[in-house]
Amino acid sequence: MAKVRSQFVCQSCGSAFPQWTGQCSSCKAWNTLVEEVRDRVEEKRGTPASVKGRNPKPVAIHDIPAQDGPRVPITDTELSRVLGGGIVPGSITLIGGEPGIGKSTLLLQTALRNPHLKTLYVSGEESEHQVKMRAERLLADARWLQAAQGMGSSQAPGANGGCFVLTETNTQNIFKHIEALEPGLVVIDSVQTLHTASLDASPGSVGQVRECTAEIMRFAKASDVPFVLIGHITKDGFIAGPKVLEHMVDCVLQFEGDRDHAYRLLRPLKNRFGSTNELGIYEMHGTGLAAVEDPSQVLLGDRRERPSGVAVSATLEGQRPLLIEVQALVSSAVYGTPQRSATGFDLRRMNMLLAVLEKRCGFRLGQKDVFLNLAGGFRVEEPAIDLAVVCAVLSSNADIAIPMDTAFCGEVGLTGEIRPVTRTEQRIAEAQKLGFGRIFIPKGTKGIGPTKGIELVQVGQVNEVLGALFG
Repeated sequence: MAKVRSQFVCQSCGSAFPQWTGQCSSCKAWNTLVEEVRDRVEEKRGTPASVKGRNPKPVAIHDIPAQDGPRVPITDTELSRVLGGGIVPGSITLIGGEPGIGKSTLLLQTALRNPHLKTLYVSGEESEHQVKMRAERLLADARWLQAAQGMGSSQAPGANGGCFVLTETNTQNIFKHIEALEPGLVVIDSVQTLHTASLDASPGSVGQVRECTAEIMRFAKASDVPFVLIGHITKDGFIAGPKVLEHMVDCVLQFEGDRDHAYRLLRPLKNRFGSTNELGIYEMHGTGLAAVEDPSQVLLGDRRERPSGVAVSATLEGQRPLLIEVQALVSSAVYGTPQRSATGFDLRRMNMLLAVLEKRCGFRLGQKDVFLNLAGGFRVEEPAIDLAVVCAVLSSNADIAIPMDTAFCGEVGLTGEIRPVTRTEQRIAEAQKLGFGRIFIPKGTKGIGPTKGIELVQVGQVNEVLGALFG
């Protein structure tokens, strides 16, 4: 008989122990250890054929040949931007997000709208007919509909392209289908539904997620087939499963957004092949997700009339400059204790800016309620938005509207000084493109050449900004 051994794995952090204990010594969680039976014979039998027989040897780094295959191009400009210019062969990308945010929609429409790329869509949560119904809804363009007629069959729309659907959860069977089909991209929806025969545990457990991802990683590196995994998240917003899951994959993308807004944000949390400062912006429609080419114009909306308490900040998301509308409301506290609320902005930083206004500028805001909101459901952590927050709060407090053609960028320090920020010239160019006639920038900003069509107001203290705006 095959030798069978068991271990106890923590369902919170993934640590393994030879015997059961009430508390995990790694994460200090109680009653999270679950027994898992591992069969080494089944694990050996389940090894993919492309991985068997590999005997890697040490190679000098200067003897390693360069990567011949370039990135796989895709038609989705936002996803390509976030990934760093396309999909790297043999890479593993993990996408996480709230239920119903649009993860499956994003990847299915990517598979359908790239007919030049043969894609295998592995669904562990939906049947073939359910995937087909969703695909017909996403294919609003007749071009894409004609290109995807062969979905799920052996009749591909092109010589080497097409989208194929596989409803399977066993990793060994999935690898056999991949070796037979030879796709250029594999999408797995989702990694929590997979299971491997080498581990006697239920799908979605920490051990199954770890072992399935390890098998996918070995297969991807050996065959140069890129994988995109969809991952569930916990109630705390973290990707479900062990933390090692995020270390094993090459890219971790977070798909986020507000259900009350149509915009979705795709942020890279980890990227071994590109920058993690990029941002992809989508708008949800009935026919799928549409890329937002000019987000600043969408976020500002109709600027024909602007009330008090509204200021426009020039911020950066990766390499992309954005103009975001900052809204503030200041009113007298009715119930004694003032309220402080911020949506899309760090509440602790807002309290710091309010303390600077009271200590350095003499404004008594201690007995007033202050509410702050960033329009469009965006969340910004860049300090360059500080100056716009300060001006919006003071505009609402004095009930004086800020001129519509004015924008701001600058970090506010504890002494009331306005500190320079990076890549100011790109912020100025974005404001000028959208028709703004004046922008406040920190004094001492370097690398700013002569500009036409927009006035540059350099300020060094918050008091100087208030004097220029409100007199």
